[in-house]
Amino acid sequence: MSHEDATHGPAPLGSVDPEPLHRAVDTLAEALHQYVQTAVGVRAEFGAAEADEDPRVLALENRVGQLNAAVFDSLHDSLGMHPDLTSSVWEAQDGPEPEHAHDAPEGAVAAEVFYLGFVVADPAPGASMTLDGVIELLDEAGGDVAQRLFDGGYEVAEWATSRGAAVEFGDDPDDDLDTDDTDDTDTGGGAPGAGPQEDR
Repeated sequence: MSHEDATHGPAPLGSVDPEPLHRAVDTLAEALHQYVQTAVGVRAEFGAAEADEDPRVLALENRVGQLNAAVFDSLHDSLGMHPDLTSSVWEAQDGPEPEHAHDAPEGAVAAEVFYLGFVVADPAPGASMTLDGVIELLDEAGGDVAQRLFDGGYEVAEWATSRGAAVEFGDDPDDDLDTDDTDDTDTGGGAPGAGPQEDR
């Protein structure tokens, strides 16, 4: 749909049939309930890490992602709006500082960790790129994002590219430079302009 049409215009739309929008939400809700039921069953049989990677769980996560997109498209096409309905927002709570909070420069708000995850399948036989090459591509993209954040005035204390598990940033910067041979994290990134840190 073009952004030049009446749906995206400044004038009120008047009467809009909400039923297709409700149907899209109902389909998403049904998939979320199915995910919960499957996740509970899988977790009863396997550990947390195995459950995260269980094909049944991954398939339903992909399904939920597709239905999230369908809800977005339904609202966008009908109302011309760009709903942000998939962000996770935790409200600040009184009490001890959360584990994921990090020191920030003086005058700045407390730092938080942000994640962007991908589930990448092995390419077809004969393809030029393998799963091992994905980490290099993401590391390059991570450097670009860190630089853009830095250029936008943010303080990027740390960044890292990982495979298999989210990076656990610690309070001690030296902890993030320790090397090991696990496949969870392949490369780490430092402040923009500094380039990747040592392989983890």
